[in-house]
Amino acid sequence: MISFKKVEINDKKWIDILLAAADMRGCHYNFTNIFAWSKIYNYRVARIDDYLLVKGVNLDGVPYYFYPAGQGDPKFIIEAMEQDAATCGYDFILAGLSTENIAVINSLFPARFEYTERRDSFDYVYLLDKLVTLSGDKIKSKRNHVNHFKKHNIWSFEQISSENLAQCWEMNLEWCKAHGCEDEKQLANENCAVRRCFDYFMELGLEGGLLRSEGRVVAYTMGDKLNSDTYDIHIEKALEEIQGAYQMINREFATLIQKNHPELIYINREEDMGQEGLRKAKLSYHPVKMEEKYWGKFVGLKSV
Repeated sequence: MISFKKVEINDKKWIDILLAAADMRGCHYNFTNIFAWSKIYNYRVARIDDYLLVKGVNLDGVPYYFYPAGQGDPKFIIEAMEQDAATCGYDFILAGLSTENIAVINSLFPARFEYTERRDSFDYVYLLDKLVTLSGDKIKSKRNHVNHFKKHNIWSFEQISSENLAQCWEMNLEWCKAHGCEDEKQLANENCAVRRCFDYFMELGLEGGLLRSEGRVVAYTMGDKLNSDTYDIHIEKALEEIQGAYQMINREFATLIQKNHPELIYINREEDMGQEGLRKAKLSYHPVKMEEKYWGKFVGLKSV
């Protein structure tokens, strides 16, 4: 049985080292996401050799594991995970699988897994430069919203720091009140993860930006690097009554990312969680690609 443990903030150092070496593309392979959502999905972590193992339970009570993050042949790691699931008395399910992960699994364990597409978990990935310039006819409406905001507001953009972090939280509370976070389970869960990002903003090494209109915070966003060429946006909130605030915070933070991380090519804006409005908004920016995700259920004996 694998010795899994609760995720703590001081796990960041060793987990970040393993994730950097693995250079995975899914947003779930990010310490901030693992840590922030650990109370919701009961995440536990373990290390075997140079592999990170993550174990969780979805909102329907189904236990699952992430595909192991590391370098080299993962066969014995996957076998150990399967044995852990068997010892615990539940099905062995690998969640968040990419098509590349599936190809490796099938080469090691042919016909031993059945796969299910998880469209609600697909990550939306954009070209960073496109989010900065908003060039092209496809996103002309985004430029129009930005121009409207600039025309009708005395505005400023700031990088989030210890001095203005609390003001962002106050705006977040205002956003939650308007959207009924206390009454909607999905939003309540999200806000729990958001709270952890605020509480551990410095320790997590997060970056963020806020947008003001006449001194009032009307939008904020947070993120950090996902892998060698991609930045991950964890949170983006804006007050609905301020036209163009979402588009403006999106563009201004993308500009900051490009300045601070000139080596990056993409921005991962994570999944839509099956929310129709969120899906429409993410598609409206015309992602350059989607990071597909699948569940793999073990259905046979271990390979020989």
